[in-house]
Amino acid sequence: MNENVLDQSQIVSAGSASTKEEAIREAGAILLEVGAVTDGYLAFMLEREAMTSTYMGNFLAIPHGTNEGKDTILRSALSFVRYAAPIDWDGNEVRFVVGIAGKEGGHMDILSKIAIIFSDEHEVQKLLDADSAATMLELLGDVNE
Repeated sequence: MNENVLDQSQIVSAGSASTKEEAIREAGAILLEVGAVTDGYLAFMLEREAMTSTYMGNFLAIPHGTNEGKDTILRSALSFVRYAAPIDWDGNEVRFVVGIAGKEGGHMDILSKIAIIFSDEHEVQKLLDADSAATMLELLGDVNE
């Protein structure tokens, strides 16, 4: 079994969503596709978003499930979707949606690594300019350490 939380197959360089809900579904579908979550996890992602926005700043949103949904997480993993056109996320522009599933509290370490990358505007610009999923994975590689 793969121990990385993010592989190239979990990165979409040109997402198709145009609304917040569609983007959450797109990020959740990747987590489901790689076997990190059961199909029930998406409902918990949408429920979390209804409770509080997962917008983080610097064009980033990190949708994730509620505590009640932890039984639908099979392993820790990320999905990473970039959008050419900003998505309106409660009045904020989002260009990156990072879906997260953290098994047994593993999401806190992953979140901190994502936060470090996105706290640097130069790194965010590199992700905006990246020409492929492979390049984005290289820029995001620290999440797997």
